[in-house]
Amino acid sequence: MVTRRTLIAALLSAPLLATVPWPVSAEDAPLKVVASFSILGDMAKEIGGTHIEVKTLVGPDGDAHVYEPSPADAKALGEAKLLIANGLNFEPWLPRLVKSSGFKGIEVLASEGVAPREFSMAADSADHHDHDETSHDHDHGSNDPHAWQDLANGVIYVKNIAAALAKADPDHADLYRSNASRYMAELETLNAKLKAQFAAIPEADRKVVTSHDAFGYFGKAYGITFLAPAGMSTEAEASAADIARIIDQIRSDHIKAVFVENITNTRLIDQITRETGARVGGALFSDALSAADGPAPTYVKMFEYNAAELIKALAGS
Repeated sequence: MVTRRTLIAALLSAPLLATVPWPVSAEDAPLKVVASFSILGDMAKEIGGTHIEVKTLVGPDGDAHVYEPSPADAKALGEAKLLIANGLNFEPWLPRLVKSSGFKGIEVLASEGVAPREFSMAADSADHHDHDETSHDHDHGSNDPHAWQDLANGVIYVKNIAAALAKADPDHADLYRSNASRYMAELETLNAKLKAQFAAIPEADRKVVTSHDAFGYFGKAYGITFLAPAGMSTEAEASAADIARIIDQIRSDHIKAVFVENITNTRLIDQITRETGARVGGALFSDALSAADGPAPTYVKMFEYNAAELIKALAGS
């Protein structure tokens, strides 16, 4: 005779019950977010955690200056509830993608509220006049779009992204704000630390050559002069006069630090180092993070890595 107790025990031990998944409601599904490039994608993940699902268009070590969206990008954006872009004309290809995707969600410009840095006339000329007429999609205007290269601006980015996440997903707004507060405190602490470390290096020694003009905000924040043979875009072709000018300056100012970037061709820097004998430091991360197993897989680690490489070179160690 099957007792009530025996029947309950049999039901509880049945493997079928153990393998049936709990149904996920639409309210429990993660918020679909598209970020234009890897640095914004990382910021979104830091703030949103497991409550968001992030698709990054221009991934690790990718070059947003020459990016061409794919049909898969349009599909992902069409399904997203939130689009995070840099703004400042960094993604001139993005409006076309938004239109073709049928995106109906919320768009946030992470750089909203940042005081833009204007490019020098030399950089602006190098960037614009060496493009042919077909390169208009990659024209960034007169403002430097690389505002994330100052951690104080990074704090502004985090505020904007957190506010957009809270608007798109009000049920988790408090969590997004809490994560953002923690993250901003981390960025502010690192910012103060780097200012002190760079200030300890004599000002005359704080000069660096890089392949394109992506570190203007970094230079202003930490008192470093960055020289670049090309303009703000990796598409820019430096003129012979630009290269000669930088070679002369390296020699006259005894510049120690010459760096390539993770998204650019090394040809220009190779030429400069051959003619000056300057030592090339490690690659700096400017417009993109590294892969997960690289030295700069997050925004914070990117800053820590770049700063360590620069300090090592500038201090002559």
